[in-house]
Amino acid sequence: MAEQLSESTEKKLLYSLTNIEAIAQSPAGNGQMAVFQEHTLIIVSEGQGWLEAEERRYPLDKGAGFLIKAGSMNRIQAGERGLSFYRLAFEVIGTGDGRHRGKGKLTGNAMLQPGLLSCRPFSQCALLLDSIYHSRRSPDDIEWFAGHTRFQELLLLIMRANSPAVQTKNDHEAVQRSIHYMQEHYSEPVSVDQLAEIAGIGRARYTQLFKEITGRIPLEHLNGLRIERAQQQLLLTKDRLHDIALTVGYSNEYYFNRRFKGAVGVTPGQYRSLHQDGVRVFAPFLEDYLLALGITPVAQYCHAQWGKQEYLALDQVPTFDISRGDWSELSRYTPELIMLDDGFQRWHLGECRRIAPLFRLPFHQEDWRATLRSAAAVFGRTEHVQEVIGHYEQQAQQAKRILSRSVRGQTVALLRISSCGVALYGCEGLGYTASVLHEDLGLQQHPLVRQLTRGQKRVSLTSEELSGLTADHLFITFDRQEGEGRELLDTPLWRSLPAVRNRNVYEVDFMAWMNYGVLSHQRKIEDVLRVLA
Repeated sequence: MAEQLSESTEKKLLYSLTNIEAIAQSPAGNGQMAVFQEHTLIIVSEGQGWLEAEERRYPLDKGAGFLIKAGSMNRIQAGERGLSFYRLAFEVIGTGDGRHRGKGKLTGNAMLQPGLLSCRPFSQCALLLDSIYHSRRSPDDIEWFAGHTRFQELLLLIMRANSPAVQTKNDHEAVQRSIHYMQEHYSEPVSVDQLAEIAGIGRARYTQLFKEITGRIPLEHLNGLRIERAQQQLLLTKDRLHDIALTVGYSNEYYFNRRFKGAVGVTPGQYRSLHQDGVRVFAPFLEDYLLALGITPVAQYCHAQWGKQEYLALDQVPTFDISRGDWSELSRYTPELIMLDDGFQRWHLGECRRIAPLFRLPFHQEDWRATLRSAAAVFGRTEHVQEVIGHYEQQAQQAKRILSRSVRGQTVALLRISSCGVALYGCEGLGYTASVLHEDLGLQQHPLVRQLTRGQKRVSLTSEELSGLTADHLFITFDRQEGEGRELLDTPLWRSLPAVRNRNVYEVDFMAWMNYGVLSHQRKIEDVLRVLA
């Protein structure tokens, strides 16, 4: 295959380590011009010097990196204090459409470009380099493989540190980048200096900004991440406490127990005892999953503007208004466990911990099946999951057959309307409805949906974009929290839409359609069949 890859292939590159050397140059040494036969990454570990490439000199100091493309001529020279560096040779392997395609170049689409690189955080890079170096020299096959894996981790760090988007971010966004790093590396030793280095901000300023963003200092936030992951492992696995402690980043079980009880209010063992059928649970936004598993919560969430989830028919279950945050009222229902989803921070639901131990369900994005399995594991009801999924899939398949005859070739779209504007929901399995409407039911999305929402759950429409929405059928729902915005329905723009003129506009329940649960998806199917079958 030719070395030049197609544009789509160039965007998918893998990097395979072929060799690593640790090199020390003395100040008296004379660097010589040499041709590098392979793509080479230079990372300086000590000292200083310079690298000459294409008749230019680049300074090299501790923590600096330089990427040299294969076939280029370069010279590396130590300074007065000498120069120590790692030299990593690697191949670029192009892939396309999930298939191996052969070796490629460092092209303009590559995630790494030849030239000077920032290696931040250098403390993490140094640990990975040392590990790669020793793993590559081990006769053990597993250690050799570990060296390749750590090489990928090293490249990921460097790619993120040198991303064009990173270079243009402000301080708050830089701190957010370090928070993302913390979320991925919570089980490893992480220092405030290291995090400040990732953000490129001085330690004092970094800590101040971090607390403004999260409400906690960095190491408090790190401990919170570790405790949260420990809670998930305690309720979702049968792993020993010692193993869980090590997995989430604590050096011993005693220290883990102390930090866990300080954060949660009970010991890890007591928390694990909540893994039982019949526990009294409050699970705002997750009641759909509980009911699907045959579990009734002690209270259901509601919102001053949105109301409650009427489609769940929990008429005998008291409501708790999450927008008020009256935790004394919640305590009247004596929950033993509070289960939250990823949106808990928006509603400050973390404060519920004063009422009962919290459990944050792993976040599975639009994958409601994975969320259902996680919820079932918490309450020991995994045997019910396949029955629930099977019933849904049978309902969807039957509806799809009906709709394939009644709306063949016709397009549909969903709009969320409020006083703030009109939002169009996407396709590609994203958002509350795409997987149901376009995948499970096979309904055809309007071309404008594909064009505007690519890779996004929803987008706000301009008046011009709305006028171009010529879908045959429109499902609409109104967001009462932002003001319903029903005045739109009386405008010439709205009345000009083909679906409106043909009376193919269907208002649907906000709470049922703006939800990922299996019961809400079943409600969507019923609503679609009622108007389109």
